[in-house]
Amino acid sequence: MGNRQSNSNNFIKQGSILAAASVLSRIIGLLYRSPMTAIIGDTSNGLYSYAYEIYSFALILSSYSMPLAVSKLLSGKFAKKEYKNGYRIFKYALAFACAAGLIMMAVIFFAAPAIERFTGYDGLTIPLRVLAPTIFVVAVAGTMRGFFQSRKTMIPTAVSQIVEQIFNAAVSILAAWLFIKISTEANRDGMGAAGGTMGTLIGAVAGLAFLIFLFIAYRPRMHVHLTHDRAVHNDTAGEIAKMLAVTIIPIILSQTVYQASGIIDGTLFGKLYTGDDKSAMVSIFSKYRTLINVPVSISSAMASSMIPTLVSLRALGNHKSFRDKLATSVKVNMFVAFPCAAGLMVLGTPIMHMLFPSTDYIISGRLLMFGGVAVIFYALSTITNAALQGLDKMNLPVIHSAVSLGIHVLLVVVLLRFTDLGIYALLIGTVTYPLVVCILNWISVNKYAHYRQEIIRPFVIPLTASAVMAGITALTRMLLTGLAGDSYAANFITVVICIIIAVLVYFAVIFLMKGLTHEDMLDFPMGLRIERLAKKLRLMR
Repeated sequence: MGNRQSNSNNFIKQGSILAAASVLSRIIGLLYRSPMTAIIGDTSNGLYSYAYEIYSFALILSSYSMPLAVSKLLSGKFAKKEYKNGYRIFKYALAFACAAGLIMMAVIFFAAPAIERFTGYDGLTIPLRVLAPTIFVVAVAGTMRGFFQSRKTMIPTAVSQIVEQIFNAAVSILAAWLFIKISTEANRDGMGAAGGTMGTLIGAVAGLAFLIFLFIAYRPRMHVHLTHDRAVHNDTAGEIAKMLAVTIIPIILSQTVYQASGIIDGTLFGKLYTGDDKSAMVSIFSKYRTLINVPVSISSAMASSMIPTLVSLRALGNHKSFRDKLATSVKVNMFVAFPCAAGLMVLGTPIMHMLFPSTDYIISGRLLMFGGVAVIFYALSTITNAALQGLDKMNLPVIHSAVSLGIHVLLVVVLLRFTDLGIYALLIGTVTYPLVVCILNWISVNKYAHYRQEIIRPFVIPLTASAVMAGITALTRMLLTGLAGDSYAANFITVVICIIIAVLVYFAVIFLMKGLTHEDMLDFPMGLRIERLAKKLRLMR
């Protein structure tokens, strides 16, 4: 029991650190997008959003896999006290990241005009060229984050992400205002978008500077490690290159297919949508995706902390613990994903009104109302991807994502060409994509892990509690709106009150339905404190 508690708490703790940092970073991102959009307008924001999709894709092709790859390779070497080999791998990985980052930076910078002509988004060249150097900066930062993660600490990664986002927010607003001031009528949209991408660049530089400072401070400990090296074989350059390739390539392929959906959506919409407001519509859709990515980031963090644990258990042949860890991950994620999805669906419009008061929050609110369920599917697909990687089935997430992407593209093309759904065609594709991945992943997990998913506690109970929460929250919102009106101040107060009531109702129903036990609370951050509070309120025995 002591072992289980220790391991489980460590497993959840690592995910909690990353999840907290990711959520905080995304909240900061949401907060600055509102004033930035008010300054540059929806058309410029649409260009910014599409430029960021291209940047993210270029990042995946060059260096997105570096934190996980470096962490995985170095932790194995350090565990065996092969410190010289570990630091040698880090140096080679850093050299690879620099080279890949420089090459991709040059490609994006010089190909920006061609990308603008091909996609049909006028003004895209300027924000892309401002954003291009960020690829190199993030490549170096990602490698250093992987180094610290291999030392079993997520704090440098978490803090650097927050530092990066704070600088990003401040500079994006300031640069957006300045660039709009010096722009002309002809290049106003592109210059406004470039202000936002300038914030991304400066934020990345700030995050890298923080990591470099920590790395310099860590160097004396590195020298101590080298004096205790126990390696019996020094890895050659060829062996290190092979290790990096075997680890990096599957991650790149998997993430490339996933990220391609956003770029393909934007390109298809630009080509097939006949309205004059396509940049504005892409901007509105980007707000929907930004908001659903906040709860999804929790699943991503849990998956990142889950993979090393699953790999270790698989290597030791401990199949029962493997299945137990997977079940815990699914349960924790569903207890978060269901209420988040329900909350976004019920409070979508007032939340958008609160975050983006100067833009068309009605359409983005409707996107959340109809598409909030995607949060659940993305959470499940992320966790099952991690399970398959833990099973050493690295190719299956790639195949499943590719199949789902094919269905996604076909569906979006048909809907854009033969219906008047417009931006809602992208919404349908966004919900369908993770759903198909979920189905395919679950089939494979059941097959290779002999895993049978419990239904009642991870799914039925949080679904029921979320439904009750949604109903009470909707009634509360209607009552408060009727009493206070829908001005910005009244809407803000309504959202805050509704969120507090939603959280209280959700946990009350969960405890009353016995959805959480004492053993479950050991797995949750601050679980014992929550348990004591629930017992005082007589919600739990």
